Amino acid sequence: MIPSPGQRCPELYFKNLSKQKKQVMEKNGNNRKLRVCVATCNRADYSKLAPIMFGIKMEPEFFELDVVVLGSHLIDDYGNTYRMIEQDDFDINTRLHTIVRGEDEAAMVESVGLALVKLPDVLNRLKPDIMIVHGDRFDALALATSAALMNIRILHIEGGEVSGTIDDSIRHAITKLAHYHVCCTRSAEQHLISMCEDHDRILLAGCPSYDKLLSAKNKDYMSIIRMWLGDDVKSKDYIVALQHPVTTDIKHSIKMFELTLDALISFNKRTLVLFPNIDAGSKEMVRVMRKKGIEHHPNFRAVKHVPFDQFIQLVAHAGCMIGNSSCGVREVGAFGTPVINLGTRQIGRETGENVLHVRDADTQDKILQALHLQFGKQYPCSKIYGDGNAVPRILKFLKSIDLQEPLQKKFCFPPVKENISQDIDHILETLSALAVDLGGTNLRVAIVSMKGEIVKKYTQFNPKTYEERINLILQMCVEAAAEAVKLNCRILGVGISTGGRVNPREGIVLHSTKLIQEWNSVDLRTPLSDTLHLPVWVDNDGNCAALAERKFGQGKGLENFVTLITGTGIGGGIIHQHELIHGSSFCAAELGHLVVSLDGPDCSCGSHGCIEAYASGMALQREAKKLHDEDLLLVEGMSVPKDEAVSAVHLIQAAKLGNVKAQSILRTAGTALGLGVVNILHTINPSLVILSGVLASHYIHIVKDVIRQQALSSVQDVDVVVSDLVDPALLGAASMVLDYTTRRIC
Repeated sequence: MIPSPGQRCPELYFKNLSKQKKQVMEKNGNNRKLRVCVATCNRADYSKLAPIMFGIKMEPEFFELDVVVLGSHLIDDYGNTYRMIEQDDFDINTRLHTIVRGEDEAAMVESVGLALVKLPDVLNRLKPDIMIVHGDRFDALALATSAALMNIRILHIEGGEVSGTIDDSIRHAITKLAHYHVCCTRSAEQHLISMCEDHDRILLAGCPSYDKLLSAKNKDYMSIIRMWLGDDVKSKDYIVALQHPVTTDIKHSIKMFELTLDALISFNKRTLVLFPNIDAGSKEMVRVMRKKGIEHHPNFRAVKHVPFDQFIQLVAHAGCMIGNSSCGVREVGAFGTPVINLGTRQIGRETGENVLHVRDADTQDKILQALHLQFGKQYPCSKIYGDGNAVPRILKFLKSIDLQEPLQKKFCFPPVKENISQDIDHILETLSALAVDLGGTNLRVAIVSMKGEIVKKYTQFNPKTYEERINLILQMCVEAAAEAVKLNCRILGVGISTGGRVNPREGIVLHSTKLIQEWNSVDLRTPLSDTLHLPVWVDNDGNCAALAERKFGQGKGLENFVTLITGTGIGGGIIHQHELIHGSSFCAAELGHLVVSLDGPDCSCGSHGCIEAYASGMALQREAKKLHDEDLLLVEGMSVPKDEAVSAVHLIQAAKLGNVKAQSILRTAGTALGLGVVNILHTINPSLVILSGVLASHYIHIVKDVIRQQALSSVQDVDVVVSDLVDPALLGAASMVLDYTTRRIC
């Protein structure tokens, strides 16, 4: 244990204590103590509140403590855990039976209503100066609502955290009702500040339970292990399981619990299973336990409640903890015990390296594999949630509260620009985006309206070096933004379409195509955003083409479709369930590099036989040069000037004029593209395929023929069409901006 200030220097301690007491008494008026009401609803929140209650009780010269017990504490099926409060020698001022049984969503709502009906009489009688509320349970929401409406100051413990379920909404709602906040991590503190809470009323103290955790591990633990798990169990050779329902997806919760029990049975280690909390779905989870005979299985011990002091020892010396309790990702890290966190209930929590997440716990084998990976390991102890000194900080914070301050809380909103008056010019403004298209040859910037109209377009040759290119982009965007004002266009943001692999989350070009030099690991978002003071979006040109079709083209309103760009290269984008697919490494929809022949021509990607090696503009240019070098390209009625390079255009012209070899090359290219489309139909099964780009109209009929000959009958009815968009790259870049702002503005 850490020595108290009195143990270190008794004389100085008591002198300061007397002085501090006098200051607080004078500040709060009438020389009276601060009356603190601590309300506890369940075994979990009591483990966090008990250390604070002990601290308050140890300083009677400053505080009067009232204890209110409600919720599952008073239910036999959940262990009658109010008894542990009595065993800790606290006087319970009020017991409120507030739980409406049923363990479903309606019962939770009714329980909140019942608590709201009963609490006013209690608060009127106790008349606390401040109420301490913990966490994110529905009972806590009732407590905070009652106290706020009755003008009682609220101190909220563990606000600002993120888990991943309805608890987030409840926790943040309590934050808005609370006057003071005690948080456990730096991230939680920042979240509270972002939620416009007053920084002066936020205390970063750490988790109160850590005050007990970090001084608990050296106690005699084997007797506790034997008491709960049997005499033959050794340290680090058993599992603690604690799993609760997720109220937003009860059916999946029950299925996941069933899979967890099956995995634990197969794993064949002694396991302590704690009953779930009282949330909706808990009754069904208990039925699953009984159906599988867990309470009578020789490897399992099923219990409703374990006293916190003993629970600490059990998890500290377990071979593994499994489930979805916040205890697993918070407290257990203090001991370095391996944890398997199942599902989404704690998906947003900060965790130590001891936690292995199984977010899609949809098979027994997946959970079993996690058990094999984690069981018996020992990780470094983590102090993310506390350093063992939370309670002294909280008591000091309580003593600093000035009851003479106005009760009405103030929110610290960030500064915002003054609203524009509703004059006719503002009403008539055209909401627009700046769209940038970085091609291999040209750099284009356009002002694009919400309806997809290109109001004005600027074109320059794309420079060969990074420095020249980025400076030109900035210059063109600044000029376009200034021109937009004259055109009465309100620019909402900047969208950039570029070749290569892009991380759209960070706005970074990771790797570019060979056509754009010095364009790897380039941050496009930061310089543009800093210069224009506008939000910036960046994505691959193929993805932008798909976005353009979704907003302005033939993909509008469709849930699933694929766009294929046929130009200098071959690219594409995939829309699935109305959303663009980027892939785990932002490499999805590289459709030009689908291999359609094992011994085909070399591709620019380093492979061979790709669609791009057959059907791109570069591939057609390569074949045109071969024919021209052999004097087999030109036919009657066509010529190529000496100063003009042979290109795909000449090959297409020759084919139209009856050149059999040129026609054969185009047919082969179209067939390769068609085989790629067949692969797409068989893999993704979209409802529409859109061919975009300058070569699309030359390939469409061949592609449809290949589909009729090669595709499964079940996908032969999928339509393949040519895009009717004039400039999909610019429109797609603009749509990234306009889609986002539509959600924000309309």
